This record gives sequence, structure tokens and C-alpha cells, in this order.
Amino acid sequence: MSLIDPQLAAILVCPVDKADLTEDEAASRLVCTQCGRRYPVRDGIPVMLVDEADGGPDE
Repeated sequence: MSLIDPQLAAILVCPVDKADLTEDEAASRLVCTQCGRRYPVRDGIPVMLVDEADGGPDE
């Protein structure tokens, strides 16, 4: 099962570097394939705010 709607997943990218995202279903988050930032998914809605993300090169 997917965390978010497949049509939405097809167009979402990391807001920092515009790289593709993968789903981490166990942790309910989307992970950037380039910088490694992890964006939470709450109730099926991805929170694509850099301030809400974990990880990335600055961590």
C-alpha cells in the first residue's frame, strides 16, 4: 500500500534540490534520493516543508 495517492507521488519532488522521492512506509515519510531529507506523511498528506524534514546534509 502506498503512503500517498500515486498521481501525487508522480509529481512530488524534494523542495530543496528537486530530486525524486521514495516512500519509507514503515516510518510514514518520503525520502529524497539526493540529499536524504525525510518528509513526514500525516494522514495521507505529505508535509513538504524543509523545517519539518529530518536529515539532509546539515544534520
